[in-house]
Amino acid sequence: MPKGPTLTVCRDCCCGTTRKHPGVDHAAQLARFRAAAPTRVSDCLDACAYSNVVVVSPSKAGRAAGARPVWLFGVLDADTEEELTAWIDAGGPGIADPPGMLDLRIFTPARRIRSAVT
Repeated sequence: MPKGPTLTVCRDCCCGTTRKHPGVDHAAQLARFRAAAPTRVSDCLDACAYSNVVVVSPSKAGRAAGARPVWLFGVLDADTEEELTAWIDAGGPGIADPPGMLDLRIFTPARRIRSAVT
């Protein structure tokens, strides 16, 4: 089990596609996330209205502190990616508060969708 937070990145439906987000280098974004934390790729997290969606799952210590997975929307620019990787480096959910404006990107998906990732 990873010591730090893990990421689940939505791809292949509308998140992560040049069709929906032509100005984003999706492959480079995924490579940055994989360099920062263990990263799973999901075909679709069924939250397409929030594209690009990334779920940050807490570490074992974060879960012990009561944290649950945190869903982020609109992860499309370098500033958001930097804040996300900084949060991972700081310990992620349950260990550190989201830096900068990252907390404004948090959303709660429907319970049915949320249960598929947690």
